[in-house]
Amino acid sequence: MPRSLLVRNADLLVTMDGERPEIAGGGLYAEGGRIVSVGKADELPQTADEVLDLSGHIVIPGLINTHHHMYQSLTRAVPAAQDAELFGWLKTLYPLWAGLTPEMIHVSTQTAMAELILSGCTTSSDHLYIYPNGCRLDDALEAADDIGMRFHAARGSMSVGESKGGLPPDSVVEDEAAILKETQRLIEAYHDPAPLSMRRIVVAPCSPFSVSTGLMRDSAALARSYGVSLHTHLAENDNDIAYSRQMFGKTPAEYVEDLGWVGPDVWHAHCVHLDDHGINLFGRTGTGVAHCPCSNMRLASGIAPIGRMRAAGIPVGLGVDGSASNDGGHMLGEARQAMLLQRVKYGPDAMSARTALEIATLGGAKVLGRDDIGALAPGMACDFAAFDLSAPAFAGGLHDPLAALIFCSPEQVSFSIINGRVVVREGQLETIDLSALTRRHNRLAGDLANKAG
Repeated sequence: MPRSLLVRNADLLVTMDGERPEIAGGGLYAEGGRIVSVGKADELPQTADEVLDLSGHIVIPGLINTHHHMYQSLTRAVPAAQDAELFGWLKTLYPLWAGLTPEMIHVSTQTAMAELILSGCTTSSDHLYIYPNGCRLDDALEAADDIGMRFHAARGSMSVGESKGGLPPDSVVEDEAAILKETQRLIEAYHDPAPLSMRRIVVAPCSPFSVSTGLMRDSAALARSYGVSLHTHLAENDNDIAYSRQMFGKTPAEYVEDLGWVGPDVWHAHCVHLDDHGINLFGRTGTGVAHCPCSNMRLASGIAPIGRMRAAGIPVGLGVDGSASNDGGHMLGEARQAMLLQRVKYGPDAMSARTALEIATLGGAKVLGRDDIGALAPGMACDFAAFDLSAPAFAGGLHDPLAALIFCSPEQVSFSIINGRVVVREGQLETIDLSALTRRHNRLAGDLANKAG
């Protein structure tokens, strides 16, 4: 019989299912990583292999991170890049990233995942697009296995260097035939399309300013021949728009439409400056957007029109983006920031706490092309996070615990369960030695900086 888990007595269990029921005194029962039943104590089995009494906690579906660059946790707050916009920031950091090693990829991936898991995130995508010194996506995949995170690993790439009009230095770009061959290898070796899958591969050329139109087309054909998703950056800031117009004679939306990079199997990061045509196109085709509010503020890229996107039918999820353009990876904090940033430009009712949580859960699931995560309901993956409502940050806000979770200062989880497995218990990560990992990470970050001079 599959290992079973019983959760009971949560002060509030937020399902995000159907009409979004919120169950006082709620719980759930799961077997083999799949939820069997959800409800109050008398509606659930009374025994299980593991029983968690979550009195005093709020339980929510695991948060879903749709855009990240985990290796960038090695280059947070680099002085020369602290006050730059996107293109200047990238040009400053490319030389540092050229020194990455396989060990650095593994350790930075686990560090970023630990930060995410402790913030309530149970599923993450990661966009790794630079592969110097023998680095491979396999290094990140192994790290995810060890820590126990549900993972959508995006095989990124850069093929157009400065000598051909691209942004990255020639030293960090790859041959396009080799990119496609390696991406195919990864799909065949690692991609698991089954329900409740812990590992999926995504085809992800980095951006319009670092790959050719040919690679974009070939990548789309490869992805669709295997039934995997497509991901890239788009319309992030004014320079991004200007580059697209100068190099391709098109807006970013026109460019991706011409290349076939639209549809429910595609999602684009940022889209801060997506125009009316782009919003209508993405809504009509079901093309997703990863909204990264903290990064967009950090690099002064602007405020994405999330309300208009959602009204047009665009699937929108949240992304913490790279740990060097956000300098943090707190998914609950990202949801809070998404809510606040929309209000800055569009008014106090532009986004509610419940909408922010919906984008961070169901929105992310739809963007990633999944119908088995993002809600707590029978048949869904047993992925959830529990927050201790006795924390000082929530004091005075318990008349609406769900709103308090988003409005108040972001807290770390008390429990995190991924695929029915307790990964965080009483605030402590159980799958890896976090102190040792952090020490190793800081040493490698120092090595990387010293190597770049």
